Amino acid sequence: MTYCVGLKLRDGLVMISDTRTNAGIDNISCFRKLHLFAEPGERCIAIASSGNLSITQSVISLLMEGMTDPETGKKQTLMNIPTMFKAAQLVGAAVREVYRTDGPSLEQHQAGFDVALLLGGQIRGRRMRLFMVYSAGNFIEATGDTPYLQIGEHKYGKPILDRAITFETDLSEALKIGLISMDSTMRSNLAVGLPLDLMVLRQDAYTPELVHRIHAGDPYFEQLRQSWSEALRASHQAIPRPPYKGVAGPMADGASKDKGAVRKTRKSTKRK
Repeated sequence: MTYCVGLKLRDGLVMISDTRTNAGIDNISCFRKLHLFAEPGERCIAIASSGNLSITQSVISLLMEGMTDPETGKKQTLMNIPTMFKAAQLVGAAVREVYRTDGPSLEQHQAGFDVALLLGGQIRGRRMRLFMVYSAGNFIEATGDTPYLQIGEHKYGKPILDRAITFETDLSEALKIGLISMDSTMRSNLAVGLPLDLMVLRQDAYTPELVHRIHAGDPYFEQLRQSWSEALRASHQAIPRPPYKGVAGPMADGASKDKGAVRKTRKSTKRK
């Protein structure tokens, strides 16, 4: 499994992915899932992938080689596509093409066509955008109301994003919150793990501000994990204890009825 998150904010884009893949508890490997297509000063496009590794690698390879535009007959790649919307359409077309060639064989062997991709970036003269592409090739886009998208094992890391991320969040703060979200996922799911790949792209920069891989033992990430755990413990300890006492409400009514039924049963037993 995997966990990838993209955050599209006012100041730019943050994308983070883990690298763990597994086919059983004794077959764990490391593969890059965050891929960059960049021409400094002109465009920077990132794709994070989750799902069946053979499918995601086929999609990425197809995007690197390019696909023929049926209208013009020219090769389309993420390096010459004119807009991010067209890029999302191209990624969706690549997913459908891989399904056309591999889908029936996978289904014949009871293997589902499992793939999801986050596509984010900016092309010069166009606005920055973030999409999530599904296994059918269709996609949705992050908005100001929902400025982040997740794929893979997202449920463990979602609560921190829901509480802490807004469209106005600073990029450095967003990166920190994204790493906390990743740590929360790693704590609860062993199928997600280090190393982590991350990218930060500032609005209208067209060149990544940060591209980095976090390995096991990374000082900052270890400090972040420890600080977050301590902060959680301190926070819940600072909240007053629940004031509730005794038995009241529907449960109490049910209990009293049950006791009454028991007493009636005992009386009828004695009469016999």
